[in-house]
Amino acid sequence: MDLQQFNPDPARTERIAQHVTALLREIGEEPEREGLQRTPHRVGKAMQFLCKGYNEDPEAILRSALFEEDYRQMVVVKDIDFYSLCEHHMLPFFGKVHVAYIPDGRITGLSKIARVVDVYARRLQVQERLTTQIKECIQNTLHPLGVMVVIEAEHLCMQMRGVQKQHAMTVTSDFTGVFNQAKTREEFMKLIKG
Repeated sequence: MDLQQFNPDPARTERIAQHVTALLREIGEEPEREGLQRTPHRVGKAMQFLCKGYNEDPEAILRSALFEEDYRQMVVVKDIDFYSLCEHHMLPFFGKVHVAYIPDGRITGLSKIARVVDVYARRLQVQERLTTQIKECIQNTLHPLGVMVVIEAEHLCMQMRGVQKQHAMTVTSDFTGVFNQAKTREEFMKLIKG
């Protein structure tokens, strides 16, 4: 679902807008001034879009494009852009997701893997959980010989506030099955860095 197809719920937009108006007052702003008059409603719509993953079923997305295929080599989808909100400060974190799986008789449409990433990223998140959720969804739905997920991300909660380290990159990984073998993991890492 892209931005043009997303239709925010008007009642929810209004409820969020009321809270945003109160927040603006609390930080010392005047919600009635020209530049802020529509901001609470814009935020209400934006938050629904940024958190739309709560209303989507990632396993159903994978099942919508399942195909029987006698292929048992690594399938890699790398450099999947993602944007999420950290659940601790509700500030963005973003980067790249790299996914590999080794099929055991069933494959899925490649775009479905990117959509699974989006579903989990469009929730309040921590990078560690996001990594594991993507892995578990693919493992539980496709039942492959193994899955590996690596995420590289920048966190604005580290860059804009707190320690303010502008070039820090966080890398997480999780894997199952044949990826427990160092040789298989190394092959994946070479493919995503190549």
